[in-house]
Amino acid sequence: MRMSEFVIREAISANLSAGQKEGVIREMVENLRLAGYFKGNESEDVVKAILKRELLSSTGIGDGVAIPHAKHGSVDRMVGAVAVAPAGVPFDSVDNDPVFVFVMLVSPQERPSEHLRALEGVSRCLKDKTFVQSLRNAANPQQIWDLICNHDRA
Repeated sequence: MRMSEFVIREAISANLSAGQKEGVIREMVENLRLAGYFKGNESEDVVKAILKRELLSSTGIGDGVAIPHAKHGSVDRMVGAVAVAPAGVPFDSVDNDPVFVFVMLVSPQERPSEHLRALEGVSRCLKDKTFVQSLRNAANPQQIWDLICNHDRA
C-alpha cells in the first residue's frame, strides 16, 4: 500500500514542536483532527489507543524513524499523518536514538489486514535512508507531500 493512499496531506507537519513521545502523538492526532478526521472527544480516544499500543512495544523502529499506530472505531478508512521533528525526539526506539521522522496510521478496527499491509509499506519506505533524509531536509509540508508521491511512483 502506497503512503499517498492514506496520508492526509493537510495533516503533514515539517516542524513538529513536541519534545516527548506523548506530545508527538497528541500533535499528530491534532493535525488529523484539524484536517477534519476526528470529532469531539474522538481525538483523545485515538491518542489513548496509540499510547496503549506504545505500551506493548515502542513503534520507534530505529534509524530516526517511528510509526505510531492504532486501530480505532472513529475512522471508516485508514488515515495517516507525517511529521518531522528537526531536533529529534526521544521515543524509546529500539536503537535508543532520537526519532526525526514519524508516520502515524489510524485504521478501522474491522480491517486488520489493510492495517498490516500499510505498516509493511511504510516500513519498506522508511528503510530507504535517502528517502528518510529527504523527509528530514524538507522545508515545508508541500515538499514532504511531493517526496511521498514521488517515492510512491518509483
